[in-house]
Amino acid sequence: MGDAKRGRLTSLPQRKQYITWIQEAKDSGARLPPACNEAGISVRTYRRWYKQGQIAHDKRSEAVRPMPSNKLTDDETAAIIKVCNEPRFASLPPTQIVPTLLDEGIYHASESTFYRVLNAHNQLNHRGRNLAPRAYSAPQSFTATGPCQVFCWDITYLPSPVRGQFYYLYMIEDVYSRKIVGWEVYDHESGELAAKLLQRTLIKEKCLHSGVVLHSDNGAPMKAQTMRMKAYELGVVTSYSRPRVSNDNPFAESLFRTFKYRPNWPTDGFNSLETARQWVLRFTHWYNMEHKHSKLRFVTPNERHTGKDKEILAKRKLIMEDAKSLNPTRWGSRAVRNCTPVKPTTLNPFKEPKSIDEMRVA
Repeated sequence: MGDAKRGRLTSLPQRKQYITWIQEAKDSGARLPPACNEAGISVRTYRRWYKQGQIAHDKRSEAVRPMPSNKLTDDETAAIIKVCNEPRFASLPPTQIVPTLLDEGIYHASESTFYRVLNAHNQLNHRGRNLAPRAYSAPQSFTATGPCQVFCWDITYLPSPVRGQFYYLYMIEDVYSRKIVGWEVYDHESGELAAKLLQRTLIKEKCLHSGVVLHSDNGAPMKAQTMRMKAYELGVVTSYSRPRVSNDNPFAESLFRTFKYRPNWPTDGFNSLETARQWVLRFTHWYNMEHKHSKLRFVTPNERHTGKDKEILAKRKLIMEDAKSLNPTRWGSRAVRNCTPVKPTTLNPFKEPKSIDEMRVA
């Protein structure tokens, strides 16, 4: 029913269906404008389609349109193809060819026309030694219904007092519970060190060869051959973000923001590798055991990871319902706060494309 609104061609059977719906609504007592609105067409369109008891078909496809007066002639098109195939222009785009010709007092057409002609003659190909731009599809979605199903990981810089010198925090997070399941601080980035951390994490979490998904960005340690081979050996399914798209690894980015905005974050940097490791150890304990996560109904990641969140949330609900029964006027018609455990967590959920009407509203 939205095709007519967007001006698309409507076949005769489609028009008959629209007219039938509208006439049935009228016979039931509806007025014409609301009936047309429900069918997705205007009253004017209805009257144009339905005249004197006959339904007219769409004649746009049969219309004879005159040739545009400004269309290139065959000779002009051939001249553009010929000049683009000259040796001096063979590796140049139209944005370079047209200004060069103008400097020589020659004008054939605009750059956009050059592009259009080359494309029509299958000559609009990537030129030069660099790789052609690639269109990357969105990463695959993975839904975690329990712990140790989907992990994400990343590496971030930890500053030192020496300018230009950094330590590197490797951190693995469980997407379902937001728990930090593995971490280490090193003085350099390496796929071999990442592989060792992954193996220790899987052993500690008892999920070796369980098919756990490990998502990361496209950094060198993430795609190092050592890391990829270790993941394959341990039965891990690897997943990667699109290049230069941080939103594809949102859980790791959010965790690092929480990490670096702690009140006790050393703004002057970490004095040594051991100092950095001790700080991360204390942060990890606080984050997993004490921090009530806003996306987990304010239970800790460890409580979510171990399944204790259901009991804790149920107890909170009973306490609030008791408080409401003792003083109902204070609560009014409001229900107690939502205490149902959060739903399964999806990494990079698929988003339905917006319709034209939704985009107009936005």
